[in-house]
Amino acid sequence: MKLANLGGRAVIVTTGGVIDLETASHGRFPAHPDSALTLIPEIRDWLATARPAPDTSTTLIDLAADATRLGPPVTAPGQIFAIGLNYRAHGTETGLGVPDAPLVFTKFPSSVAGPAEDIPLPTTTCDWEIELVVVLARGGRDIPAHKALDHVAGFCVGQDISERTGQLAGTPPQFSLAKSHRAFSPIGPWITTLDELDDPTDLTLTCTLDNETVQSGRTRDLVFDIPALISHLSGVVELRPGDLLFTGTPCGVGFSRAPARYLSPGNVLRSTIEGLGTLANTCV
Repeated sequence: MKLANLGGRAVIVTTGGVIDLETASHGRFPAHPDSALTLIPEIRDWLATARPAPDTSTTLIDLAADATRLGPPVTAPGQIFAIGLNYRAHGTETGLGVPDAPLVFTKFPSSVAGPAEDIPLPTTTCDWEIELVVVLARGGRDIPAHKALDHVAGFCVGQDISERTGQLAGTPPQFSLAKSHRAFSPIGPWITTLDELDDPTDLTLTCTLDNETVQSGRTRDLVFDIPALISHLSGVVELRPGDLLFTGTPCGVGFSRAPARYLSPGNVLRSTIEGLGTLANTCV
């Protein structure tokens, strides 16, 4: 199942069209995307039995080709967690190695943007970081790793845009503010439930800049996998429905290059994860 935000309303996106949840269910399910994501098991059961007819005027193919009508599939997450240095090759390229425990920072919710939203660049040192994003449907504390995926609504594609000058200026550095400028957390194009994926633990990530591939990796190379991350985080804080978890970026970021390379106005950043879809964000 693919749950999307189409014009501010929760819809199921299929190859044959879209299903407006509130309208098709006669009010059983909410119109707001954030409310709908907590009801994914019930929605899946309803789809199987009711078999509502989709609106064929807009299909998955249409939205994949032009996602400008889609908003972020989670509009107001209570918490956004992000994990640094969670691919060994990225740790190597930064010269920082791999931490012994998850390196956690936050991104502020006001940075969330849609899958085709423009990214304003506040400086000349803004960088790209494609990431698999986990969306939580259920919260809790002290969640054991073997039950962690029961709390997951699904996955989506994300970009952890980073303003490197601000990020690295302090001692210690200030990750969260530098990664939370306007539209620095584009996500989407929809939430894909795990049952749609052949192997949710091994997905290809690809990031292109003006059609040049700048990052390519696989989620099987995560140092700390998703169950381990959820268990670790919930051992400290209470996780809540709608929270987002940016799981880390593979190698290929701009500031680790020689010379460093950064985003410029007019660049088109395309971020694709196997089975999940593509973001296409223009820098302005």
